[in-house]
Amino acid sequence: MSDRRNFIKATAAGALGLATLPSIESIAATTAPPAPTKHELPPLPYAYDALEPHIDAQTMQLHHDKHHAAYVAGLNKAEEELAKARASGDYALIQHWSKQAAFHGGGHYLHSMFWTVMAPAGKGGGGEPTGALMDLIVQSFGSFDAFKKQLSAAAAAVEGSGWGLVHYRPSNRSFIILQAENQHKLTSWGGTPVLGIDVWEHAYYLKYQNKRADYIAAWWNVVNWAEVARRVENAG
Repeated sequence: MSDRRNFIKATAAGALGLATLPSIESIAATTAPPAPTKHELPPLPYAYDALEPHIDAQTMQLHHDKHHAAYVAGLNKAEEELAKARASGDYALIQHWSKQAAFHGGGHYLHSMFWTVMAPAGKGGGGEPTGALMDLIVQSFGSFDAFKKQLSAAAAAVEGSGWGLVHYRPSNRSFIILQAENQHKLTSWGGTPVLGIDVWEHAYYLKYQNKRADYIAAWWNVVNWAEVARRVENAG
């Protein structure tokens, strides 16, 4: 049987003008594992002071340039270490680096969404959604007011640091509201985050101190409903 395989391989190679055809095994043995793709900090889609008076410029600058940048760096480091583990076969720290990838990866993903689902008040931010997005909110929660109250309450009640999140669930074409501790714990499968409010203290403490509820109330003035609708459409 092996002679027959070699004959077929040699015949095919001759037909293609090749000396030999490499086996799958030889390709796997000579192909180096790809290096992790470097993640980059996305730019803010507006100026630091664009969301004032609801979110101040200093908070936005520190939040984006320091906190989000640290998540990007942490994610890149975690993925580099996981690549090293695969190359060496040493998985002694797999639990640590897997957790780091989840934590920093969650921070990078949610912040990248967070900047885009906000816009200056009166320039795309605030008010209420319209059209199909409003219909879906009403279908999921009964009314926009009920949706707003539930998301506000969920965000205010996050234990410690975390997020209030709206997920779109394609399986039954509905929204669900979730909490996330830090940015990865309590994750729910089967849905895609399409709107979120960051309630880590670094997101509001310079202006609102310990008044998280006041920050949440102000945040509704800068929600970019057009971007939320786009994300829902892309989520399927």
